[in-house]
Amino acid sequence: MKTLLSLTALLLCFSIPMIHAAETSTTAAKPITIMPLGDSITEGGAGFFVYRYPLMEKLKAAGYNVAYVGSKTTRPVKNSPLGELAHEGYGGTNVGFLKGKFDGLYRQNPADILLIHAGHNQFADQNPIPRMLTDTQAIITMARAINPNVIILLAQVIPSGKLPKYSYIPDYNTALVGLAKELNTVAQPVVLVNQAEGFNWETDTGGDHVHPTKQGAEKMAEKWFEALKKVLPAPAAPATADKK
Repeated sequence: MKTLLSLTALLLCFSIPMIHAAETSTTAAKPITIMPLGDSITEGGAGFFVYRYPLMEKLKAAGYNVAYVGSKTTRPVKNSPLGELAHEGYGGTNVGFLKGKFDGLYRQNPADILLIHAGHNQFADQNPIPRMLTDTQAIITMARAINPNVIILLAQVIPSGKLPKYSYIPDYNTALVGLAKELNTVAQPVVLVNQAEGFNWETDTGGDHVHPTKQGAEKMAEKWFEALKKVLPAPAAPATADKK
C-alpha cells in the first residue's frame, strides 16, 4: 500500500502527498508509473522535439524507479538508448478529444501520476476556455474514479506565436490556477506546473511557432522534473564502482 506524506505543492500553497515505493530493493520494486497525456507537444512529431525523452533521462540519471505507460509508442527519438517510450499524446487534438478517450485509456493503464499538457488545437474566436476547463475537470474526475490515489500534475501550457488562433492561451492558463485550487485535496492532489513561465515561443518553438525546439523541450522536461521530485519517493543512491 502507498502511504501519503504532506509536502508543499509546486506554485500553490497547499500540501500534497508523496508516493512511497514498496519496501523492497530498488531493482525488485515495481516502478512508479507516469502517463504523459496531451496533443502533439506530448506525442512528438517530425521537425520538432518532445519533452518525454529529456524528462526520462533526468529521472533515470537521478535514480528514480519510474516508467511511462500508455497505449502508444509513436514518434520515438531515433537512436535513443531509452527506446520507444509509452504515452497518450495525440497530435492535432484538443482537450475534448482527450476527455472522450480517457476513460478507456486510463483503465488500461491506471498510472500513479498523470502529466496533463493539453490546451492547443482550439480557436480563440470560439470562446473555448469554459469547455476546456469542463473537459479538463472531467479527465481528472475519471482518473480519480479509476485510481483514487492518482497524483495529477496539471500544466499551464506553453505559449504560442500562432496568432490570433492561440490568443486564448494566457487566459486559459490563468483559469487553470482556479481549477487546480478547486480540485486539489491532500488525499487527491492536483499540482499546477507552470510550463508557460520562462518559455519564449520566439526562441523555444520552431518555424510554426507552436512546437518546441530542443531548447524548448528541455525547458518543459525541467519543469516536469522539478514537480515530480516533490511527489516521488527518494531515488536510490547512485551506483558506485567496486573498490579494488
